[in-house]
Amino acid sequence: MQSDEYEAFEDRREAGSALAEKVAACLTELGAADRPLVLGLPRGGLPVAREIADRVGGDLDVAVARKIGLPGQEEFGIGAVTADGPPRFSEDTLRRLGLSEDALAPNVEREREEARRRLHRYRGDREPPRIADRTVIVADDGVATGVTAMAALREVRAKGPRHVIFAAPVCAKESVPQLSGEADRVVCVLIPDYFAAVGAWYRDFAQLTDDDVVAVLEQAWSTRPTG
Repeated sequence: MQSDEYEAFEDRREAGSALAEKVAACLTELGAADRPLVLGLPRGGLPVAREIADRVGGDLDVAVARKIGLPGQEEFGIGAVTADGPPRFSEDTLRRLGLSEDALAPNVEREREEARRRLHRYRGDREPPRIADRTVIVADDGVATGVTAMAALREVRAKGPRHVIFAAPVCAKESVPQLSGEADRVVCVLIPDYFAAVGAWYRDFAQLTDDDVVAVLEQAWSTRPTG
């Protein structure tokens, strides 16, 4: 159930539009005058990222991070990994469950391979966008634990951007301080006291496919060549 204080978004496009206004204000506060790069986390983050890119005149691309699930309970995220960077784990969760990073190595490699597959599927032979010395916005459709977003942010940070912003329409209150450790700014439209799940904050939360992601990217690339 949702807090009476907030209303759910109609869909990702409406959520992205509301978020884009807050991101635009954040860019002004930062004094970011360069053409920003907006990286959507697939799959659900791409429609949100597209709204932001359109609003701020930014380039659109994709950042892929994969959740590392608890063995036997894969939906329970205990870490995340990108195509090339080191895995990021919730150290508190590992200690509480008596798990070691070494024991999770097969899970890490499986998710890393899936991240690489997705990057190739989404981008094909297209060169990755320039990140160094520019403002980068990493966007998703919502954040629960934040571990996947933090893995993506850490990989972006390692490439030397001028500013890093994380943006999502709805964020669990507990995840915001952790995200703030990886990004210069965290921008959320809703930070409810009772979060439940990302999908609870959307009336239409239809699952997207790889083809949906590719369609969003190709449309953006055809209208605004990446700089």
